Amino acid sequence: MKLSLSLFKDCLMKFYLCSIVVYFSLNGITAFAQFQNVLIGSDNNPEEVSIFINPKNTNQIVAGANIDNYYYSSDAGLTWHSGILSSQKYGVWGDPCIIADTAGNFYFIHLSYPYNGNWIDRIVVQKSTNGGSVWTGGTYTGLNGTAAQDKAWAAVNPANNEIYITWTQFDEYGTSNPKDSSVILFSKSTDEGATWSQAKRISAKAGNCVDSDSTDEGAVPSVGPNGEIYVAWAGPDGLVFNKSTDDGDTWLNKEILVSDFPGGWDYNISGLERSNGLPITSCDVSNGPNRGTIYVNWSDQRNGSDNTDVWLAKSIDGGDTWTTPVRVNNDTGNKQQFFTWMSIDQSNGYLYFVFYDRRNYNGGDSTDVYLARSTDGGNTFVNYKINENLILPDANVFFGDYINISTYNGIIRPIWMAYDGNSLSTWTAIVDDAMLGIESPSLNAYSPLELLQNSPNPFNESTLLSFSLKKKEHISLYLYNTLGEMIDTLFEDVYYDSGGHNYILNAKAMHLSPGIYYYSLVCGEYRMTKRMNLY
Repeated sequence: MKLSLSLFKDCLMKFYLCSIVVYFSLNGITAFAQFQNVLIGSDNNPEEVSIFINPKNTNQIVAGANIDNYYYSSDAGLTWHSGILSSQKYGVWGDPCIIADTAGNFYFIHLSYPYNGNWIDRIVVQKSTNGGSVWTGGTYTGLNGTAAQDKAWAAVNPANNEIYITWTQFDEYGTSNPKDSSVILFSKSTDEGATWSQAKRISAKAGNCVDSDSTDEGAVPSVGPNGEIYVAWAGPDGLVFNKSTDDGDTWLNKEILVSDFPGGWDYNISGLERSNGLPITSCDVSNGPNRGTIYVNWSDQRNGSDNTDVWLAKSIDGGDTWTTPVRVNNDTGNKQQFFTWMSIDQSNGYLYFVFYDRRNYNGGDSTDVYLARSTDGGNTFVNYKINENLILPDANVFFGDYINISTYNGIIRPIWMAYDGNSLSTWTAIVDDAMLGIESPSLNAYSPLELLQNSPNPFNESTLLSFSLKKKEHISLYLYNTLGEMIDTLFEDVYYDSGGHNYILNAKAMHLSPGIYYYSLVCGEYRMTKRMNLY
């Protein structure tokens, strides 16, 4: 599709809160936007990551990584500080889950390794009231003798600020003894994590303890528009669902089947020590057209062991019935997509997914990170490659079990692990929903232009915008704010010679306020966009 500049500008001004998908196709190859990547941390071998945006202040973002790494940002993810989480009473043993409540408090949920107790014998919750720089010693739920409490996740009820946690209890982790079983448990806090209800079993059918296809695990809860608690997990029957409509007091006495799980909960991906299709449950509680729809996102190998795909099923009747799974990744070849996570922007109901992807490589373990976006309730998806640097995992280096993404009010922040052959690191990408439609396609041999990052960046008064052309062209340069509104035409349809050129943007003379801006260079159907920070 070729979208004319005049039509694009008209759509942008009239519908700036809705992203317009701009793409081009040459010789059958479609290229998508490249987004600014930010290193979150590389110390202490971080992997298995979680991230969350404070709904009260989207400049505050907190992240976590195995085993005990925490990170916090006060500028929407552009810069990060880090620390080592400690809990003198209960210990810290990974499986991080970061959430924020409606009061702006952050919570770091993790497994335990107490000085007086058993390894992973409870689920620990530590709280921060100052944006993630200082954490309490923690409270806990789920202690049950020597049973192992594993793979917890949490959700907040926006109506009353209650916190809900679901997880797997193993009678004995990793055993094949048929006398031992795994079940899904639930606990809640009504006082911002100070105390927790007694853990309650919510899975009618138990699994084994092998930590594989017939084990009950992967329970990620979500809250419905009327306070319903929804959760799906993997188990002996496949992907199953349960719910409570009375604040967690009672649950269905039999799980509802969402989908089969071809290839199983865990499957083989070259270059990884292990991998799984952990299902993510989320419900649209926005005031958009899909309010109340429940979604479950996972990955499996129904198309073959060399073609792992990312899937989505949804229910519009409270989880009683589910649609046939639809594929989220839009590649057409037999390639691997894995470690998916989903987030709903509750300001508009848009769906966002992040996953690892090998569509761009023929063989080997070279890996990219992709973002998928759906604005129509999971009927259609647009995929974007978001990593700048190639990822090459090593099966001898544990890569964790999941990545993560958080969205709120048009701010999208994925988080993933990278490996460069020497060390692990964690990254995010700076993605704003309004800019998805005008972010630049990747350059290739056909592109007549190249736009460089402004310098200095961040800047205070003025900054230099540099670009180059392969031949003499008519070009235009536009300035946008974070809502996707065009706020200035720096120049339009000007004839420039081939070679390098500079444009000085004087923010003081333009009366620009401090914040994030985008500048976009356009030549016919080609467009490059860069992000800059005015302080």
